[in-house]
Amino acid sequence: MVGDGVIVHHGRVKRADLAAGAVVGLLAAGVTVAVGELVAVAVRPAAAPVIAVGNRVILLTPESVKRWATREFGTNDKHVLLTGIYTVLAVASIGIGVLAVRWLWAGLAGVALLGAFAVYCASTANAHRGTDVIPAIFGAIAGASILVALLRAVRSGDGSVHPTRRQFLQVGAATAGFAAVGGFGGRAWQHAHFGVSKQRAAVVLPKPVSAAPAPAGADLGKGANPYVTPNQDFYRIDTALAVPQIDPKGWRLRIHGLVDHELTLTYDDLLARPLIERWITLACVSNEIGGDLISNARFLGVRLADLLREAGVHPDADQLLATSEDGLTIGSPTAVVMDGRDALLAVGMNGEPLPVDHGFPVRMVVPGLYGYVSACKWIVDLQATTFANTSAYWVQGGWAAQGPVRLASRIDTPRSGDKVTVGDVVPLAGIAWDQHVGVSKVEVQVDGGPWQEARLGTVPSVDTWRQWVVPWTVGRTGQHAIRVRAFDGHGVVQDAQSRDPFPSGATGYHQILVTGREA
Repeated sequence: MVGDGVIVHHGRVKRADLAAGAVVGLLAAGVTVAVGELVAVAVRPAAAPVIAVGNRVILLTPESVKRWATREFGTNDKHVLLTGIYTVLAVASIGIGVLAVRWLWAGLAGVALLGAFAVYCASTANAHRGTDVIPAIFGAIAGASILVALLRAVRSGDGSVHPTRRQFLQVGAATAGFAAVGGFGGRAWQHAHFGVSKQRAAVVLPKPVSAAPAPAGADLGKGANPYVTPNQDFYRIDTALAVPQIDPKGWRLRIHGLVDHELTLTYDDLLARPLIERWITLACVSNEIGGDLISNARFLGVRLADLLREAGVHPDADQLLATSEDGLTIGSPTAVVMDGRDALLAVGMNGEPLPVDHGFPVRMVVPGLYGYVSACKWIVDLQATTFANTSAYWVQGGWAAQGPVRLASRIDTPRSGDKVTVGDVVPLAGIAWDQHVGVSKVEVQVDGGPWQEARLGTVPSVDTWRQWVVPWTVGRTGQHAIRVRAFDGHGVVQDAQSRDPFPSGATGYHQILVTGREA
């Protein structure tokens, strides 16, 4: 029996036909992605179908799942999301190919559904543009066309899918080659076309009117995390699957809302203003006790409070709603920004222009607040408003609106699970932080014994983390439990109660387990 040009034997399609259909479906999906990537070169990277779908999936994902992903994968969460999208696409494309072997119309309907979903995602993601749907449309058309063409290419004269091995390899290899070259080449072409690495390299930052040299004695050299986090190692948590590429010549920041008069600033406007350097530690509210979603760097920028005074922020504007180029919104308490701390519109990081991944050309940095309520990267809009009228992105998911950093401490060395030799003097070392309040003391406890005061590294201000170290003589074999706690700048001890990061930051003492062994 013949249906839609495919031989059906007693109501069943042969197993070889299904296998061929699965391969055809995968190849058609590869072409779909490749064409979408190539067309995105004429639109923008955020319009590439996989990126557009990923951006929309982030918005559709329940907050509990986002928290789980951050906890399990940390800064690799975006790679995991994209891998998941490709996996789902591969499974769906296999199903579409199998359907198309028996009912071509069903396979084409499957392609149309996937294309419609990609168009929906591209047209509803944050900061979407009308042209963002174009790559998804062209990709779906290409996928449907190649599906039909491949089935015809491998179909025998009697209508069954029985290609010769050589014929199948030739057609499949050509299609796979196009998909690979188009997909990877399209992404590389996007980077070359839209990338701003050259523009960043051309930036010459002015000297600060108030410099911040590296503080002597900040690094104790006993295995704690280095005082300065290199730019390439600085943690990154945001929602940008395609990192915004902003030419500084075209960058604008609009300050508006509940102000006496609006300000629109260019990049050159910022560089012409007095710039200050400050050491500031940034931390993610998702950081678990003992986690690594925290980093310290020397930022260069303009005091944000000065700009807000120029605009004349109204007394009832208790929130500053910052918007990123990719549409992410972050709300900061106005009173905190205006209370005299060094809240910055930063243009530099560790002596060079901001890395593209960390907000080039301009980002916000506010010491003492978690990043989700302060550290807007790729900032393009700042609205003076109220918490009652507007909720920022993370607050909509249930996170606390204000977000002050909680006092915390961490053991960096030894690592939990390490083996230590009895009789050796082992340095117990780590960091403690309570930005804009400061750390006055750190204590360590071994096996429930007395708390021992640690030696502290120097710091340039209360806005950074502080290293600590305690020498410990390993007295016996077996397991040892080591805990740490810190005291803030006012002498208040760290909260011992164990709490999850949601909704306002984790609390509790970091503890590790090590094993003593004979020499």
